[in-house]
Amino acid sequence: MRTEREAPDGPDPTVLAPQARKGRGAVSNRPGRYEPGERPLEDDGWDSVQKDEAEAPPLRTTVQPDKSKTVIAWNESPDVGFDRSINPYRGCEHGCIYCFARPTHAYLGLSPGLDFETRLFAKHDAAAILARELAKPGYKPAPIGIGTNTDPYQPIERELRITRQVLEVLDRFNHPVTIVTKSALILRDLDILSRMAQRELVQATVSVTTLDPDLARKLEPRAPTPPRRLATIEALAAAGIPTGVLAAPMIPALNDQEMEAILAAAAARGVVRAGYVLLRLPLEIADLFREWLQAHVPDRAEHVLSLMRDTRDGKLYRSGFGTRMRGTGPYAELLRQRYRIAMRKLGLAKRGGGAQGLRNDLFAVPQAERAQFELF
Repeated sequence: MRTEREAPDGPDPTVLAPQARKGRGAVSNRPGRYEPGERPLEDDGWDSVQKDEAEAPPLRTTVQPDKSKTVIAWNESPDVGFDRSINPYRGCEHGCIYCFARPTHAYLGLSPGLDFETRLFAKHDAAAILARELAKPGYKPAPIGIGTNTDPYQPIERELRITRQVLEVLDRFNHPVTIVTKSALILRDLDILSRMAQRELVQATVSVTTLDPDLARKLEPRAPTPPRRLATIEALAAAGIPTGVLAAPMIPALNDQEMEAILAAAAARGVVRAGYVLLRLPLEIADLFREWLQAHVPDRAEHVLSLMRDTRDGKLYRSGFGTRMRGTGPYAELLRQRYRIAMRKLGLAKRGGGAQGLRNDLFAVPQAERAQFELF
């Protein structure tokens, strides 16, 4: 299993021309860890055409059905604050280069690189499956996290509306939910969210990586701009939705100097909770992020990677519970202290698991779902 490799000496055959990957986050489409080796881009002999950036066709997004038989994913991780989650989509068109969900595409035999942001899978039956799972005898409610892996409000949600359908089920069952997103599309569902907020059943968190639009465009090319995310925070808070901000990921020598500014901007718009996460580079993400640095900030690439190793005991990533979100060492400790001071000055609560104060006692299986379940 490959977790970190040396930078290639010559041209990387999996790297696409800039025109072909325009508007995408990853630089290459290198294979996942279960593939036998590199899959170079096929050369049919038309070198002058293949290498002409002006002629290279841009990658298009495709969506296939995800035929999973279950929709609630369970975990026992002690440092995430929830034990169950729903992700309506596999892959994410936002294209955030740092996304820790990228390695999951390797399970599908696809690349965690450009495949992850162009070859998407949608759980069209998620709402119906969820209703059956919630109606099962013995189910005990606790907050469900939505958007814990891929963004539930990525662009394809505008048409497919799977996340909205899932929220409709949770609303009917009086089931608590937390949502993490970068997208202003969440405001489409204010009617449902407002109803649930009145019953203390929902909390929302908006992720803000940077306030610099140019950096955001490179880091997360198809996600909403920073001003749009701040406006989304303000609109959620104004609608009575308990809203938090997640300054994540903090990347040493790239955006970590913005942490206090991000927290302050969000606090001014009504958030009640805030958190941060240090950049995580598990599995294939280490290689993908190195490529991204060399393509976009080559003068800082080695410095950023060196600082990352300083926060991960000499490696680019350590997966231990309790430290994987925050790192170790002097640099990580300084970031932690800055966060604590900023939170105290702004009067914000730590985000934690994001589910504090949500009610579990209102949960009830609607009569229609109970009767339908009894037929099977």
